[in-house]
Amino acid sequence: MASRAGTVALPQDLVDITALLDAYFDVTPDLGDPAQRVAFGTSGHRGSSLKASFNEPHILAITQAIVEYRGRQGITGPLFIGRDTHALSEPAQNSALEVLAANGVTVLVDARHGYTPTPALSHAILKYNREAAPGTPQADGIVVTPSHNPPGDGGFKYNPPHGGPADTDATGWIADRANQLLENGLRGVKRMPLNDALAADTTGKFDFLSSYVDDLPSVLNLDAIRNAGVRIGADPMGGASVDYWGEIGERHQLNLTVVNPTVDPQWAFMTLDWDEKIRMDCSSPSAMASLIKRMAAGADGTAAYDVATGNDADADRHGIVTPLVDGVGGLMNPNHYLAVAIDYLYRNRSGWNPESVVGKTLVSSSIIDRVAAGLGRKLVEVPVGFKWFVPGLLSGEGAFGGEESAGASFNKLDGSVWTTDKDGILLALLASEITAVTGQSPSQLYKGLTDQFGAPVYARIDAAATREQKSKLGKLSAADVTATSLAGEEITAKLTEAPGNGASIGGLKVVTENAWFAARPSGTEDVYKIYAESFKGADHLAQVQQEAKALVDGVIA
Repeated sequence: MASRAGTVALPQDLVDITALLDAYFDVTPDLGDPAQRVAFGTSGHRGSSLKASFNEPHILAITQAIVEYRGRQGITGPLFIGRDTHALSEPAQNSALEVLAANGVTVLVDARHGYTPTPALSHAILKYNREAAPGTPQADGIVVTPSHNPPGDGGFKYNPPHGGPADTDATGWIADRANQLLENGLRGVKRMPLNDALAADTTGKFDFLSSYVDDLPSVLNLDAIRNAGVRIGADPMGGASVDYWGEIGERHQLNLTVVNPTVDPQWAFMTLDWDEKIRMDCSSPSAMASLIKRMAAGADGTAAYDVATGNDADADRHGIVTPLVDGVGGLMNPNHYLAVAIDYLYRNRSGWNPESVVGKTLVSSSIIDRVAAGLGRKLVEVPVGFKWFVPGLLSGEGAFGGEESAGASFNKLDGSVWTTDKDGILLALLASEITAVTGQSPSQLYKGLTDQFGAPVYARIDAAATREQKSKLGKLSAADVTATSLAGEEITAKLTEAPGNGASIGGLKVVTENAWFAARPSGTEDVYKIYAESFKGADHLAQVQQEAKALVDGVIA
């Protein structure tokens, strides 16, 4: 049967919202099943009420654990809370408010009763803590979102006072305490009725949208975009950025069209992803098929927009679509756009620290390494997870941090911090600034970078592995790898720790002059992921992938 990837969802693809919400309130998780316990990944606790992995007991316990964690850390300022457009996000936010209010925590919710992108919440935390008088208690926040996950999922993230994702010390403690509370039948969880929580003196409002949108001129050259008349098509993809894009266009007088303002908890308007699931992945050609189609040349030979962009449900990821000119254009690979953004920013941000480094994850493209070297900038390579970029963004020593999964942020024009969480709106707008200032699309600029540094071929595949094998992979040392060559080239590095900060990568990376692979265990499936890249073409990449699998299988057997 032909794949339906890239085609509009059919009724049988849609989640039953009534059943989803009923299960949130009615289903009690079985704590004997590891999949139904609280577990924080790199982006918080995620699950589905239909699978008993994201239900009211989870949220009540996690929120109480966050309250207790704040107390242990001496965090007594306001807690900003926001949600995205997933169906489970509103009831989960309400459950959290019931616990927060009962514990006397000062909470600030969206003044417009709307949706809050992850970067807007990070920006709010940082702005509050920066502008508060010395000695004022620090603020933190919660974002209720499973990011780009399917409509049946929910997610819950904690951002401490640094504004970015909580580190493993925090999330580990919170998860352990939440599971203790669940095991004790939620004894120890304080809670009050929702109406009382909303009316509590400790519950206030905050205008996330104005705080974020009005501050954009401090981080982007919006004058250049406006003066050049760049035609922008912004697709919120049914997510939390839906009201933000219209306000950005209006307040800053940009030639900006919100191409799809629809919010639908079933995401019935979406085209199916590669596996025929609805997933708001703005880096996926299948999920972005509608926007890509809008950018096809019209009867006059030109595209509808100079730049078209997409965001996932909480707007922490970006997708960039450029007009097709002389065979160059379309949806940009996230790695390609990161390389262009880095090259542009470090050449055009005179207010940044001249010694600021370039931050990338170890599974991002090595063309970034070559671009950084061409700029004369130090490259800092860290494990997967945006939390690793937080210190550099705060200090200005690492003015840019980006992940291969289309997540990045960078500092303001003066070098000070903007957000310490991924900002898909920011990176989407940057594509318009790049177009306005250079007169070329990001796709055309990437072609120029490959002419200078070579054209890499990059892919990710999965390989089967048992739970025991995955555990062994996550604990490897470089000495466990005895191979000396990979796909015909001498191995120059065997890494189980990130060279940028010495932190464990939870897997293995092997590097040669023109290629590399990284293997990491999946946290949810009986597979490990092989990321690989070659500057010697697709055939060489296939050889790298084949030998990588054989090498890893031999080590974890």
